[in-house]
Amino acid sequence: MRILDLTFKDLLQIFRDKRSLLFLVAMPVAFTLFMGFAYRSGENGEPQDPRMSLAWVEDAPGSALSQMLYARLEESDTLKPVYMEKDAALESLERGEVDGVLVIPSEFGEQAQAGEVPQVTLIADTTSTKGQSLYQLLRVPVSQLMSAVEIGQLSVEILGNPAEFAPALELAWEKWDVNNARSLVRMEQAVAQESESWFGDNPYNQASPGILVQFAIMGLMTSAQILVQERKSRTLQRLMTIAMKPWEIVVGHILGMFVIVFLQIAMLVIFGQLVLGVNYLREPVSTLLVLVALGLWVSSMSLLIGLLAKGDDQVIFYSMVPMLVFSGLGGAWFQLETTGGIITTIGRMLPSSWAMTGLQNILIRGLGLSSAWQPVGILTAYALGFFVLAVWRFRKMEM
Repeated sequence: MRILDLTFKDLLQIFRDKRSLLFLVAMPVAFTLFMGFAYRSGENGEPQDPRMSLAWVEDAPGSALSQMLYARLEESDTLKPVYMEKDAALESLERGEVDGVLVIPSEFGEQAQAGEVPQVTLIADTTSTKGQSLYQLLRVPVSQLMSAVEIGQLSVEILGNPAEFAPALELAWEKWDVNNARSLVRMEQAVAQESESWFGDNPYNQASPGILVQFAIMGLMTSAQILVQERKSRTLQRLMTIAMKPWEIVVGHILGMFVIVFLQIAMLVIFGQLVLGVNYLREPVSTLLVLVALGLWVSSMSLLIGLLAKGDDQVIFYSMVPMLVFSGLGGAWFQLETTGGIITTIGRMLPSSWAMTGLQNILIRGLGLSSAWQPVGILTAYALGFFVLAVWRFRKMEM
């Protein structure tokens, strides 16, 4: 068929150009590795301590009772106590370096053993979520410590021996240990979710699909130049005069462009799956649908650019501008949700953002096939729109 002959001619023309192969294969792989390293570096390469920082202030050398409380908090998965002077602790609280300040009075141990209720002071922003969380987290171990003290005092009263206070206190405090750990686990989970990277445990979950979409768009340049060269050599005009119908010419060219784009993004998917650990094949059907829709959109836009551009310089301009706009505002370089405002609104209107959404639904959000239909449908609609414009432009050239 003439359509396939034309498609084969376009593919052969591109594959013969070593620079095109370098552009289509080597550069996307190099950029993917670089961007993944950049995302990893942005996270400092180390997991952040999810615990809430608490400045521990004692006016006098700590009593045995306060040391018991400090050791319990230090073992917690949700609180991180740090010894500090009061003035330094208050300054750190103002700068946001600590989440709260706990002041232990000098008579803390003596008051507890004497049967009085010692007062510890928590300094924090009570209107903030962290301040309220600190209060709730501290209330449990402090209450448990006071209960242990009461048990020690009851033992002294019942047995009439002051020496029984310390063993009874320690035994009761140990019994609270399991309950204390259970009461703090909910906060630990919430904090861990906040500190988790938005791209999951693999930075290439963002870098790989981002570069895939970016270089698919950048491939406009290679594909569009074929039509420009055909017009310069008058090959396109000769095709119009032979028995080949105009729609066959359009379909032949767009099929060649689609094959180039799809082979490139398929290669990046395989590289991401096998080398970078990006699990595209977790939902193979969803991945395939998104890739096909992406290839159709980019091919249609490439066909339109090739028909609009009058020279290689215009091909470069018409290709680079969409690549920068669609990649930058479409979430290929960073998480679109973090920008907010009008940038997010504009980004959501771009086809590139829907390609990223479809891939991120699979890789980052862990969603299934149903999550792919909307991105695929929107990309297909964009592909159809660009194709209609390309056909209209081609008919204008015939006149």
